[in-house]
Amino acid sequence: MKRSDRLGAHPALFSLVMAVGLAGTPAVHAAPLELYGRLPDLEDLALSPDGSKIAYVKTAGNVRGIAIVSLADNKLLDGIKVGEDKLRGIQWADEDHILLYTSTTGPARIGAVTASNRTEFMGMQVYDLRTKKTTLLPMPLKDIPMVLSMVTRPATITHSQDDTILFVYGVHFVNFRSAPSLFRVDLKNHSERITLDGDEFTRGWIINGDGEVLASESYIDKDKRWAINVARDGRMVEIASGTADIEIPAMLGLGPEGNSVLISSIEGGDPVWRFLSLKDGKMSEPLAQQATLREPIEDPRTHRMIGGFGLNGIHFFDPTRQAQWDAVAKAFPDDQIDLASWTEDFNKVVLRLYGRKHGLLYVLIDLKSGKLTPLGEVYAGLGKPLEVRRIAYAASDGLRIPALLTLPEGKAPAKLPLVVLPHGGPAERDVPDFDWLSEAIATQGYAVLRPNFRGSTVNWSFQSAGFGQWGRKMQSDLSDGVRELAKQGIIDPARVCIMGGSYGGYAALAGVTLESGVYRCAVSIAGPSDLQAFLTWQKNTKGASRERQAYWDRYMGSTGPDDPVLATLSPLKHIDAVKVPILLIHGKDDIVVPFEQSRIMEDALRKANKPVELVTLQHEDHWLSRSETRLQMLQEAVKFLKANNPP
Repeated sequence: MKRSDRLGAHPALFSLVMAVGLAGTPAVHAAPLELYGRLPDLEDLALSPDGSKIAYVKTAGNVRGIAIVSLADNKLLDGIKVGEDKLRGIQWADEDHILLYTSTTGPARIGAVTASNRTEFMGMQVYDLRTKKTTLLPMPLKDIPMVLSMVTRPATITHSQDDTILFVYGVHFVNFRSAPSLFRVDLKNHSERITLDGDEFTRGWIINGDGEVLASESYIDKDKRWAINVARDGRMVEIASGTADIEIPAMLGLGPEGNSVLISSIEGGDPVWRFLSLKDGKMSEPLAQQATLREPIEDPRTHRMIGGFGLNGIHFFDPTRQAQWDAVAKAFPDDQIDLASWTEDFNKVVLRLYGRKHGLLYVLIDLKSGKLTPLGEVYAGLGKPLEVRRIAYAASDGLRIPALLTLPEGKAPAKLPLVVLPHGGPAERDVPDFDWLSEAIATQGYAVLRPNFRGSTVNWSFQSAGFGQWGRKMQSDLSDGVRELAKQGIIDPARVCIMGGSYGGYAALAGVTLESGVYRCAVSIAGPSDLQAFLTWQKNTKGASRERQAYWDRYMGSTGPDDPVLATLSPLKHIDAVKVPILLIHGKDDIVVPFEQSRIMEDALRKANKPVELVTLQHEDHWLSRSETRLQMLQEAVKFLKANNPP
């Protein structure tokens, strides 16, 4: 019997085990803000390569740790306490080593991404389960003067006989010059060396399972020229090149046969995945799933791309593996399924399930036996998630705007108070997954609308419809949603507030300055208020990058920091239009949108005698990475909403 035929019988078995192991529907109750405000209790679950162990991040209050458990007997093997560093992820290197990716906010370092005199310094640690010791990577390089190193992306892990070799992508700073580098770390003898040094144009390398560097990519910003190079006789030779403004063709990884590189690009206004032959530089025809695939899936042993995550689920290049995954997906028809981790042989997978039937939890599935094991809730005590509806409405010019509407439990969807919650980016999108912020607000009695306004990454044509529409149609797309919900009788148009973070924070401020009469209050979390000052800071602090400036100009319809049009789009320049209370919330350690953007907005509003409050989140970054300050933000925002738009 073929493997795919055998797997065809699994859904019934999965359903049986689900009925036993996950019996019942989560209870419906109003979870406290403290539940949503803290970091998840359980996250970053990672199976060891052979599937004998699992590691996961556990959070209790402000203390974060990593637990390692034996799956055979459910025995705790080890625990790693994480200090003050912010834990960004974990990864198994082999059965005896775990990689910890962390970041800290501190004094600026030459060549690092900075905000004023602060930087987010990315690092990596290797924990040895046998010796119980942790090693910081990259290690100090004694033979090179004035070196500071930073990790820029997850390591590529290779194996050589009984040894494990890490290729760590990073940047090192030498004599006031920074360079992208590839560090080679031998875990057996704890040696490290820089195996490749790039230049200012280098964007990355492709490495196979044997530790061979097969290809590199580069981009010359001033010339808009990209190139892909392959290894030939000990040197890198260019095999493909071209020009691109912002959407630069990018290497996603090694092809499924190991003789090509998977390339992502925009062609004719559509996203395209192709295979670039390492032998002759020829491009394949576009993959059939090009319009839906967004992120590749890699084989952890060979580092070949075996499939991709897409808008319509997961696609594997191999038909047998696809049939295997389809059987898993059919077992959970009422849940959204995320593939969180898998073993090297793909016989065991960890799934993150989200739905009204089972809540928000992790499960482990043995694909050979069909056995399902619940691993735990992401937020302990969350209960049944609130109802989230997919909706769409017509913007003022007829463009269909997809959106998500979260409804409070126990209230009829009629004449509800509303909070409009636009996402950040703006080149992002909201998806019908669990969203702690929208759910927390909805538990307080509000309907919450998350519009994917034009410019969101729904698809390329929809995203490009937002170019030049910052503060214009991107903004009216939000209020058009309010009018549609009011027309349907779902919300009370006299009880609407707007709240958002980052770009969403800008949209909140624009909603009560560039527009009027729609919102009765606004909450801006780390939102830019003065676009001229923001782009000038971008240029002076992060370096003069034509590509970065082109991104902002594309959305804002501007020609640089000095363009007068920016004043017409800046909430700071329209203080007189403010008729409602504004709450500003900002992390003091923000390196994406500087804290100054909220401070100058507060000063201007106070001088104009406008109702405003500024909440400063001490030791917090742009991403709300700490439980204490995340909860502070949530409590302050809800208190403000209740005071100015009572539910």
